[in-house]
Amino acid sequence: MWDWRGDDGICARRHDTDSTLHGECCIKLLMKTLACVVFGLLLTLEGCAPKGSSPDAVREHTADATAELKRDAKAVAKGVQEGWTRDSSVDVNSASTKQLETLSGVTPKVAGLIVSHRPYAKPSELVDRHILSKAAYDKIADRLKAKP
Repeated sequence: MWDWRGDDGICARRHDTDSTLHGECCIKLLMKTLACVVFGLLLTLEGCAPKGSSPDAVREHTADATAELKRDAKAVAKGVQEGWTRDSSVDVNSASTKQLETLSGVTPKVAGLIVSHRPYAKPSELVDRHILSKAAYDKIADRLKAKP
């Protein structure tokens, strides 16, 4: 049989076989654990609650947090878009200006230059013809191809 020891909060086994006291012991232990958890949550919530904040301060804090979240969401969306387009290669001899603009660092002006200087035997001719700098080319070289 189980017995409740109130001082140290554990159940100890006795030699009796009555299971009623075992159930009571487990319930007491469960209730004590639950009370500790609830008390801990209340302390946590109390520590998170704003103290003496004016409505204007709360609105300002909310506006700042919303603006930061908006900036982060735009950055994530741009990263996802770049990730989707990164998997596909672009043929410098047949790609449209819009397709060329999906490449990192390729502006509408640079895309127009790439189109106007066609055809290319190999993508590295973008550097040879001074359309892209070596650094800009190196960033996108793995995504470029030149089909005849």
